[in-house]
Amino acid sequence: MAPSRPRVVVVGGGITGLAAAHRLTNGSPGRSTPEVTLLEASSRVGGKLRTVTVAGAVVEAGPDSFVLRKPAALDLCGELGLEEDLLVPAASGAFVWARGGLREFPQGSAFGIPSSVESIARWPGLSPGGRAAAALDLWRGVPRSAREGEDEAAAALVARRFGREAAAVLVLPVLAGIHAADPERMSVAATFPELRTWELGHGSLIRGARAARRSASKSRVAPPPLFATLDGGLERLPVALADAIGAAAIHTSTPVARVERSGTDAPYAVIAGGRRHLADAVVLAAPAAAAAHALDALAPPAAAAARELRTASTATVTLVYPPGTAGALPGATGFLAPIRPAGAAPDGPKVITACTWLSRKWPDDSFGDRAVVRCFVGRDGEQEELALDDAELVRAVAADVELATPLGAEPAASLVTRWPDGMPQYDVGHLDRVARIEDALSATAPGVVAAGAPYLGVGIADCVRQGIEAAEGVMEHLADGGPQAGPDHRASPDDGRTEEAAWTT
Repeated sequence: MAPSRPRVVVVGGGITGLAAAHRLTNGSPGRSTPEVTLLEASSRVGGKLRTVTVAGAVVEAGPDSFVLRKPAALDLCGELGLEEDLLVPAASGAFVWARGGLREFPQGSAFGIPSSVESIARWPGLSPGGRAAAALDLWRGVPRSAREGEDEAAAALVARRFGREAAAVLVLPVLAGIHAADPERMSVAATFPELRTWELGHGSLIRGARAARRSASKSRVAPPPLFATLDGGLERLPVALADAIGAAAIHTSTPVARVERSGTDAPYAVIAGGRRHLADAVVLAAPAAAAAHALDALAPPAAAAARELRTASTATVTLVYPPGTAGALPGATGFLAPIRPAGAAPDGPKVITACTWLSRKWPDDSFGDRAVVRCFVGRDGEQEELALDDAELVRAVAADVELATPLGAEPAASLVTRWPDGMPQYDVGHLDRVARIEDALSATAPGVVAAGAPYLGVGIADCVRQGIEAAEGVMEHLADGGPQAGPDHRASPDDGRTEEAAWTT
């Protein structure tokens, strides 16, 4: 006998999978609510959203906030009754290490791109030659390859507009920092398509940044907060989602071996934990390598394309300093380290790529008057420091913090959190690779959808959006029996990025 409700298996209990399962269990007006099973390989749901305590200080082991301009995560908090617990940063502004010290980013920057030549001319983080090269952005032409819409690396685009010095110090630390990426490989089309739009539409990144700021200023009196977190920690979001989905639907410590054709009344069977979970549709919200493994037998072309998606390993080091140190941190969110040319010795921080001054950005009663900072180590092409053991890494990071912001004290407590292969890399041609995955699934396994950080956005808001879109595509597929109606991966990711890219720590 056929089941009374369609069955959907969600593979992966990170924020994407949880958002998909939540939307599926809530159903859609006029459609049958499917029976949902969520399978998570680890012992907990939430993925990188994890709130921890270090010497009594409540901090995040993973992301510390989500973007407000992209509405998916904010709307989800509203659905879950969490909107009154949202917090916005208590500090603004950020620094970058340049010419021997911390330099505040020029006012009016977007993606680290100044919106006027005057701000470049006054900025002390560039040499006179570097300022002149950056100012020439106003007069440089647009190459034919850009006019024809070819994808290119962020480093190539920014360097030809601003010169190598300004690119390495001012712009690329912002662009590459969000993705822990090598800017020589990072796709503009998949990460910051606005840069190409600005170059084509305005003939200049400076004019494009200026136009974006003017457009934003017309719609509101004062800029809104860029980011938000939850009082008590971001882990409250996956916990609330899990509660809404229901414990009976969630199976942790259940890695998926494969997805195969079932040969029964349901088209698919997901083999996990020694069981066959029958499914009319499947949402793959796992890392790309796990998704590829699961698809090997069912959709080999999709599995092959998923294996082309690379990752980078990173780590975060949280340091809690003794009482009385909080006031020594500058009143901003933190700082970035410049992009180091291959083989070049750094003139500043040697290990960290960025540092968030948590006790300034997200002050909390649990901090007291202690300085609390979180530093990031590792990005694509800069992985050597990750070989240090935890004690060595803490010492190296603490030395970088003391160089940049002398606190006159050793950290009293620390936490090292490692994310092996945890950061998807959007290399040049990324959108084409994602489109091949979608095309292969649509052709050979309708009703199977891949979503999450490996594909169209690594931030919380992007992952929530992808989970919701995957769920809606699955419900449409189940309702009409036709091909899945997921997002069009050939399109650029949504544009609400200017505020996110202004984030520098």
